[in-house]
Amino acid sequence: MPPPTVIIVPGWRNSGASHWQSLWAKRLPNVLRVHQDDWISPLKRAWVQRLSDTIEQCPGGVVIVAHSLGCIAVSHLPADVSQRVQGALLVAPADPERRGVLADFAPVPYQTLPYRSVLVASSNDPFCPVRLAGAYARAWGSEFVRLNNAGHINVESGHGDWPLGLALLQSLGADVTPAFPLTVA
Repeated sequence: MPPPTVIIVPGWRNSGASHWQSLWAKRLPNVLRVHQDDWISPLKRAWVQRLSDTIEQCPGGVVIVAHSLGCIAVSHLPADVSQRVQGALLVAPADPERRGVLADFAPVPYQTLPYRSVLVASSNDPFCPVRLAGAYARAWGSEFVRLNNAGHINVESGHGDWPLGLALLQSLGADVTPAFPLTVA
């Protein structure tokens, strides 16, 4: 059986060229990246539909790698699409109830995801309090990884290739044979 396709799901305003999601998308095998029509004024229906369409175009199972608002879009996936998901790495989820531009994604579903998931959050994320991220993890049935002082786990907080994230992705069954050396710095 071939390894699952890795689906990269960026958050609000997309992930720039130096973001770990973009680096992974370029360097890992068997990756698709979700491209939204509107990264600035996101609408739940459009974002979830684009994510669903991307998953459905894959020949087999998928492992999702979501960041920020992408995590919330994943939580809104319909059940028939979720059946294709083998696992999800959910990093630095957003809080759509605290940011007006993201309000269309509220309320966030508080139901168990039907696949294994790992939620990674930071103690000082400016976009989602760690306690709320922990509540998401409990509601979604996700394993919770709490990082101390890691910001929004993006370029601005010093995360480039992010080897810990790759290890977590590999634990979900994804092929992370990288085209670059993994070093912990």
